[in-house]
Amino acid sequence: MPKTPQSKGLMYVEALVNGKATKALVDTGATHNFVSEDEARRLELQASKEGGWLKAVNSTAKPSHGVARRVAMHISSWEGRVDFTVAPMDDFKMVLGMDFLQKVKAVPLPFLRIMAILEEEKPCMVPTVTEGTLKTPMLSAMQVKKGLKRKEVTYLATLKEERDDGSGEPMPKEIKGVLDEFKDVMPPELPKRLPPRREEDHKIELEPGAKPPAMGPYRMAPPELEELRRQLKELLDAGFIQPSKAPYGAPVLFQKKHDGSLRMCIDYRALNKVTGKVLHEAGPKVGLLPSKDCGGGRAEDYMCNQLDDIVIYSNTLKEHVEHLRKVFKILRQNELYVKKEKCSFAREEVRFLGHRIRDGKLMMDDSKMKAIQEWDPPTKGYSAKAAPLTDLLKKNKAWEWDERCQQAFEDLKKVVTEEPVLALPDHTKAFEVHIDASNFAIRGVFMQERHLIAFESHKLNDTERRYTVQEKEMTAIVHCLHTWRHYLLGSHFIVKTDNVATSYF
Repeated sequence: MPKTPQSKGLMYVEALVNGKATKALVDTGATHNFVSEDEARRLELQASKEGGWLKAVNSTAKPSHGVARRVAMHISSWEGRVDFTVAPMDDFKMVLGMDFLQKVKAVPLPFLRIMAILEEEKPCMVPTVTEGTLKTPMLSAMQVKKGLKRKEVTYLATLKEERDDGSGEPMPKEIKGVLDEFKDVMPPELPKRLPPRREEDHKIELEPGAKPPAMGPYRMAPPELEELRRQLKELLDAGFIQPSKAPYGAPVLFQKKHDGSLRMCIDYRALNKVTGKVLHEAGPKVGLLPSKDCGGGRAEDYMCNQLDDIVIYSNTLKEHVEHLRKVFKILRQNELYVKKEKCSFAREEVRFLGHRIRDGKLMMDDSKMKAIQEWDPPTKGYSAKAAPLTDLLKKNKAWEWDERCQQAFEDLKKVVTEEPVLALPDHTKAFEVHIDASNFAIRGVFMQERHLIAFESHKLNDTERRYTVQEKEMTAIVHCLHTWRHYLLGSHFIVKTDNVATSYF
């Protein structure tokens, strides 16, 4: 069966039963607490010979194998006695149903990965683990044949291969081979040790006379406090942090991830205010991988990274496999890791930094356009580039949102949300810079062989509005050349304008 992603699996709690470790499924759809026959034997549970019948969804009624009364159970800091019905279960070892949840007043919180036990005597927060369904038991051909002879209900199921990256498309076997080869780069959990020491140690230089701030902790909800304790314990056990009595510190807060779990963030804003500003050094400094280094495999030719995001671009599948292998080797050599659940491979289109990139074209992300399309009408204080809107911001100007302003606002939304397809620049070919100026704004279009690369616009201030037509056109040229300097410097380009006088400037 396809592997169920951990973020979308079932909720379990780790428990001790008769001093032995086990995992129990938290199931609000089960009426009672159940334990499988094999697990009952392993845990040495004594079951009474109480009869009864059990019926699950889409199955015939089956007899229960007794009830284990007052079983000693420990779940995190909670401990108590629980009754279990011994049942013929194939997929689960132990199930905690409504009988247990109501008894201890338990509230499962899947998005926080905890279960709150609100029992008056022993209230606590129990961390949960999320797992996919257990391995499906295999039937031999002989077992199937016997079942058919007994006229047992039999189903034919077709298994559909799913991509490991969640895109729904079959993953090429060449990519699977690379992922199997570099499993150590994509571990399910990070190694419980510090990374190797790098060539540079990070230092925080404060401004002269400044002292590190000592900030108190933020107030947290009980689930956040429980999650904080859990994460701090993990970091302490791994040796990533250690107890400190320093006279300064920074508070922490939590940010919810896409999968519902909580990311612990340290609020260093107070420290940043007194941190000395570091200017970029004029001279080059070699890091882990020098640019264009022969031993580096020229990874910068097919890979770009933005903070913790890596994009690998290739022309063919064969080339993509080679690029993946080289990047994974660099990660392995430097003991850097990636999270497989967040990766996608062999994709023709990717979303990166608010854009969709496909076939050498750059398009706006749909989610970004949706935010503009659903933009509410502005209120007083709204700033816009359109002249009818900016006129409202002038001093001693009454706020009158008339039909002219509303039309300008709708036109502005329409222009922004129309999806332009932008091409990526090719520095081996000439560029074109088209500019224009009006009485209140200047604008430019950056092109190459009739393919759009970028747009630019700028609202003129009061002084610039008094320029002559030729001066406004030249202002537009200077502004656009400065904006796209990183593209144009060292490249052949043509500036096109509808003002003839400017061409003789």
